[in-house]
Amino acid sequence: MSTRNDAALDFLLTRRSRPAKTLVAPAPSRAELAPILTAAARTPDHGMLVPWRFIVVEKGAMARMAELTVAAGQRLGKSDEDIAKGRSQFDLGHLAVVVVEVQTPSPKIPAVEQCYAAGGACLSLLNAALAAGWGANWLSGWASHDHDFCKAAFDLQDNERVAGIVHIATEGPRPPERPRPNLDDITTWVSE
Repeated sequence: MSTRNDAALDFLLTRRSRPAKTLVAPAPSRAELAPILTAAARTPDHGMLVPWRFIVVEKGAMARMAELTVAAGQRLGKSDEDIAKGRSQFDLGHLAVVVVEVQTPSPKIPAVEQCYAAGGACLSLLNAALAAGWGANWLSGWASHDHDFCKAAFDLQDNERVAGIVHIATEGPRPPERPRPNLDDITTWVSE
């Protein structure tokens, strides 16, 4: 058995995302973000394909992302409400890390495992930001699933897609705890 890390376990048992709309300035600097990205890059990675990469969207780029969201919503026939909600993450954003899933053809590592690894990078990034004392929230939204938006906003290639957009800034009002799943309802024990 490894050395027990009660502080890490307590953090994981009590961690809580902060709604992106409640995050306020300042956001982490590049130097403050570096260890958070480093921690996220330590995600389990079967076959060492590194099926993810990071795009850091700083405050100066948020208005362009919001406008691209509006254009995508109009092109896709989204309602005004959907467009407003889609653009709000950028209108209100201070810094976001786009975790990009990068699919690499592999005879050993199926595409689904690469997808899971990119999702793991999202969760590691979120938890590292929270552990570093920042407020953070993992979002996606309809625009992040639209190829044309992703190409225009993030220059994604055909083998790439957005796994998540993690907004990071200073924690604003603390949200109330939300209901969590009952462990007995989601756990099956196999003994024989």
